Amino acid sequence: MTSRRTTTLAGEAMTAQERRVAGWLAGVFSLRMLGLFMILPVFALYAEHLDGATPALAGLAIGIYGLAQAIFQIPFGLLSDRFERKQIIIVGLVIFALGSVVAALATSINGVILGRALQGMGAISAAVMALAADLTREEHRTKVMATIGVSIGVSFAVSMVAGPVLNGFVGVPGIFWITALLALGGIGVVKFLVPDPFDHRLHRDAQPVPAQFLRVLRDPQLLRLDAGIFALHLILTATFVAVPHALKNLIGMPASTHWELYLPTMVLGMGAMVPFVIVAEKQRRLKQVFLGAIALLGVAEVALVGFHAGFWSIGIAMFLFFTAFNLLEATLPSLVAKMAPPDAKGTAMGFYASTQFLGAFCGGALGGWLHGRYGLAAVFQLCALVALGWLALAATMKNPRYLSSYLLNVGAMDEAAAQRLGARLTEVRGVAEAVVSGADGVAYLKIDRHALDEPALLAFSVSRPPA
Repeated sequence: MTSRRTTTLAGEAMTAQERRVAGWLAGVFSLRMLGLFMILPVFALYAEHLDGATPALAGLAIGIYGLAQAIFQIPFGLLSDRFERKQIIIVGLVIFALGSVVAALATSINGVILGRALQGMGAISAAVMALAADLTREEHRTKVMATIGVSIGVSFAVSMVAGPVLNGFVGVPGIFWITALLALGGIGVVKFLVPDPFDHRLHRDAQPVPAQFLRVLRDPQLLRLDAGIFALHLILTATFVAVPHALKNLIGMPASTHWELYLPTMVLGMGAMVPFVIVAEKQRRLKQVFLGAIALLGVAEVALVGFHAGFWSIGIAMFLFFTAFNLLEATLPSLVAKMAPPDAKGTAMGFYASTQFLGAFCGGALGGWLHGRYGLAAVFQLCALVALGWLALAATMKNPRYLSSYLLNVGAMDEAAAQRLGARLTEVRGVAEAVVSGADGVAYLKIDRHALDEPALLAFSVSRPPA
């Protein structure tokens, strides 16, 4: 194959439309996650007033969306490969809105469980990622995915404050109604503001590929990270099954004022994690920082075991918790990207996300059961033990290679030419791995950004038209 380079290069900035696509799809993603997360800090107390409620069923209601999400996320993504992506996303948002309405109207715990399960069935994550990939050029894909990732983190932070505040004005049923309206707003954004894709094809960096399932599931390093995100969201959900009860019943804080503790501890925790993120990436201490964050999470849970009856002690424990949680939430996807094969990142992230939601389900179900049977301290003890087990598992993880994903549009070709091109790409300084998919016309690379000879790499680029 004769390599050529057009006037549209990987070094160019994103187009205005690509920036808008990143913003709108991040908005759709974050509004949906905001609706799910706002319930987390307030539902455990609200459930006490529902017919048939028990602590175990309340925990199940909090976590059941995670089970549904874990089951339906990858199938929704695969359906978006066969049918129009925007239509699949709209169907998912309709199901999510319907679940929100069912939960808002429910007067029994079983009705809320049904509504929350329906919310989880509207699993649009993979389809949104695929649509984002359709609408952006390969060289800007990482930026777009990062924008969506940041929006999820912001949604979580906002929900920890917005949930208790809105609960004081409209109650939990009102939050469910707001969630339904947010979903309808997301439908409007997808239908009228997000453009139709000009290119509908498989994107191995953003989508699960069935042929790669066994390859990813046999990778012990990726399985460790899947276990890690499972543990992290189990601990998160179980913690918020118990902490609202401690704040109200042991300290006497009304549910509508819980944001007064969550806001400062969340903000301070986010600030405290920043230096560690810099050390992890710039000084290449990612494994050490990662293990330290897991240990800190365990310390926070041990503190909650012994000191969950005082405002200041809970405040300090939650500051440690949010510092560790935000740090782990930021580093885990980075580790997956570093350790996944270059052409299987989408599949690796698909299973990672599914185990994340499964962890949320287990955290809600186990946390609720333990609270009802053994009390609040037992919930925090479970979380501390899970953190300890995770720390032992993570300690056996290999040191990550400090490589980044890089995509290059090289044009369609037969597989023999693709293999030859892959070998040539690995000869470029800074390219550690190269897998060229002839059918996709894309080279999936792992690169060392500090050493990369990007002009030499761009000589192989055949850019598609900008979005």
